Order: sequence, then C-alpha cells, then structure tokens
Amino acid sequence: MSIIKQNVSRIMNLVASSCNQVHRLSTEVCPIVVTKNRSQEEVQEMYDLGFRHFAENRVEKLLERQEQFPQEDIFWHLIGPLQKRKVKQVINHIDLFHALDRLSIMNEIDKRLEQPLDCLLEINVSGEETKHGFSPEEAFVAYKESKQYEKIHIVGLMTMAPFEASDEENRFFFSCLAQLAKKIEEKEKLSQPLQLSMGMSGDFPIAIECGATYIRIGTSWFETEEE
Repeated sequence: MSIIKQNVSRIMNLVASSCNQVHRLSTEVCPIVVTKNRSQEEVQEMYDLGFRHFAENRVEKLLERQEQFPQEDIFWHLIGPLQKRKVKQVINHIDLFHALDRLSIMNEIDKRLEQPLDCLLEINVSGEETKHGFSPEEAFVAYKESKQYEKIHIVGLMTMAPFEASDEENRFFFSCLAQLAKKIEEKEKLSQPLQLSMGMSGDFPIAIECGATYIRIGTSWFETEEE
C-alpha cells in the first residue's frame, strides 16, 4: 500500500471519529486536497482514490493544475488571497473562493465574473497582523456589502488559526468562527447555514468538532508523519 493510500485511510478515519464525537455525519465534512508543491503523480493518485476537491493558494499554480487535470468533475478551490490585477485571470476558472478578505476587491470580482460564484468571507479571528481578512466585527458589514453584487454569493466563512496555536487556542478560534456564522445567520434570517472552511493538517479534528464543513489538508495526504 502506498504512503498516500495509508494516509488517506488514517485521515478519513480521523474525520469519521471527530464527527462521531460531536454527533455529526462524516458526509457533512468535505476534505479538500491542497496540492501546493506536490507532483502531478501525487495529485493523480488522489484523484484515482476518488477525491474531487482540489485547492491551490496561488493563481498561477491553480491554473497550472487545471492544465494538468482538465477533468470536468474536479471542483477547484482558490484558498489564498487574490490581488486585484489577477482577478480576471482566475475568477472564472474556480468553483469556490475561500479568501474574500476586503471590500475593495468585491467590485472587481463581480465585474469580471461571467456567472455567479460562491465565495467565503475570510475572517481574521485571531487578530494576527500577518493574517488577511475581516475582523469578526467587520464581518457583518462585509456580508451586507456583498449583497449589492449580483454575481458574488457569500456562502460561508473561512479562517486560519495561528501556526503555533495550542489545541485549546485552536478550539477557541474555531468556535468563535462558528458562533460568528450563527450570528450572521440569525441577523440575516438565512434559510441555509453558512459553510465553515477551517482546519488544516495539524488541527482539522478540532475544526470538525467545532463545525467545519471544509477542511484544507495538504502535507498530511502525502508524507509520513515523521516528515
């Protein structure tokens, strides 16, 4: 059995057990394969194992991946920040944009879109200066502002925990995002719950327990735990 296949089995078991702990169905969580720095052969193996949600955090790399994998059943996620000058290059080639992080880019996205696009508001829950995103307080204004754009559909929130955060800190930050989503749902009287993109290789079990619907996993699919 290949390392990738072993890792997939381990990770999916962790997803299932994390869901069981909080009485969720594992089908409520979508694992995204982050393909940053991976070979074409590695990504192909993930595709062959049945995965269809793939992500890159840079525009150029995502477009390269799409050339390598032109299959129509792949769901493409852009999970990194987007510069205004690069919007037109990529915005009509993705299925979900995770990092809508400022009001000033909304007009450019809406102007360039050929059809509606699902987007997530990136929220800087931890308040780190090095992180992109709206503050939790700004999230309500950002959600309201997005409504003036016909083609931008805000379907959820995204956050990144600090790199060296403890499990307790991660749980706090992820819980804050889930609570913020609930407040927006109530205030806006939404008929559907907001999606939550949170959790990566080192903290996705906690994110799932806090309500994550998308988890962004890269290294853990491909390398041994020692690496």
